[in-house]
Amino acid sequence: MARSDQLDRLEEVLGYQFRDRALLERALTHSSYANEAPKSEAVRDNETLEFLGDSILGFLVAEMLFEAFPGFREGQLSKARSHLVSEPSFARFAKELGIGEALLLAPGECRSGGRVRESLLADAFEAVFAAVTLDTGLGAARDVARKLFAGAVAELDPGELSFHDYKTALQELAQGEGKPLPSYRLLSESGPDHLKEFVFEVVYDEELSARGTGATKKEAQRQAAKAALALRLGRATRA
Repeated sequence: MARSDQLDRLEEVLGYQFRDRALLERALTHSSYANEAPKSEAVRDNETLEFLGDSILGFLVAEMLFEAFPGFREGQLSKARSHLVSEPSFARFAKELGIGEALLLAPGECRSGGRVRESLLADAFEAVFAAVTLDTGLGAARDVARKLFAGAVAELDPGELSFHDYKTALQELAQGEGKPLPSYRLLSESGPDHLKEFVFEVVYDEELSARGTGATKKEAQRQAAKAALALRLGRATRA
């Protein structure tokens, strides 16, 4: 595929067309390629763009999380950001965009699997966001980030971000909002001793209640808290 066609395709999947395509070329230039290029060509690699892009993505993803989860406390937001702003996450997006095929690598780096190496893909993904920002500003980078990360943000599990300690997460949420602590009430207990089933109700701020069932009182309370979190934060949680 011709180089211009590669860049056209990448712009298409990004949903962004560069005014200065030289910025995109630099974002896709690995240091191995730049080091082996003739000095007269003055080829610049993407390492400083990676640095800038990492900070830009950290901010844009944090902004999305702040808007999507207004009830989260700082620790939960930080954990979510760490999950999304990471090498595996960036490498996955880079693969989906086809960045690996467009990377400029030295022959040796290419033969050693550079086009599929997560660290190189993640670095190039960061560099591309820096290039978009330098090309037309943060607003354009925000538009691209919201398009790419929307699904990943929507799939976040509030319980996982609280280490599956749903009762603690619900309590911290109440404290953060200046509301009374959640209260739990046993609704029913049934079954023989070896096969008990408990049903608990949790009440959050007297306006929201949820129920949970479990083989122990602790598990029933945990499931009730999980259901209440899902209702309060507007996100379905997984077991």
